[in-house]
Amino acid sequence: MILMLLMGEYHHSLDDKGRLTIPSKIREELGTGFVVTRGLDGCLFIYPSEEWKQVINKYKELPNVKDARNFMRFLLSGASTCDFDKQGRVNLALPLMKYAGLTKECVIIGVNDHLEVWSLERWQAFMDANEDQFSDIADKLFETNLNL
Repeated sequence: MILMLLMGEYHHSLDDKGRLTIPSKIREELGTGFVVTRGLDGCLFIYPSEEWKQVINKYKELPNVKDARNFMRFLLSGASTCDFDKQGRVNLALPLMKYAGLTKECVIIGVNDHLEVWSLERWQAFMDANEDQFSDIADKLFETNLNL
């Protein structure tokens, strides 16, 4: 199995029809038949098909309790399988664009096994709100010196 690592930050604009160009380097990593859905923190998630299957398998293992059911409703009701058009664009559904506050300028970031699509404004607000905390967060998560 090939280890996938999606990373980087890319700035692109939505066109008038809600299409977002995905950088060619990222398109190669995603392959065909990826899934776009609501993400956490007000962004969209884009999963390669194989990674999406793993996400769903993890959720199938959850107990049938209210929180698990509600989260699955949130995640799956907005999910759709997509492909790139000939220009490397993905057509985002209007409900997903509204959820993420996407109007024109977007930021696409690689987050290991998936992409996140943020409105430029929300991404800047996230970075501004958290920038001073990343060192402390790393210390808490890894409990070791990362030498970063």
